[in-house]
Amino acid sequence: MAVPKRKTGRAVTHARRSANCKLEVAARSVCPQCGATKLPHFVCPNCGSYKGREVIVTD
Repeated sequence: MAVPKRKTGRAVTHARRSANCKLEVAARSVCPQCGATKLPHFVCPNCGSYKGREVIVTD
């Protein structure tokens, strides 16, 4: 069984672990009714429509 010759330093360990912790920008889509940006698979906060029909009454 292989044994490491030296202890892995803290900087190397943290650099390796932090490679998987990157933040990504949330996906955005355009509402087909009003053209406002919204989250995909969510009701449009501007016009209240989802999949071509009005779900929430907005003023």
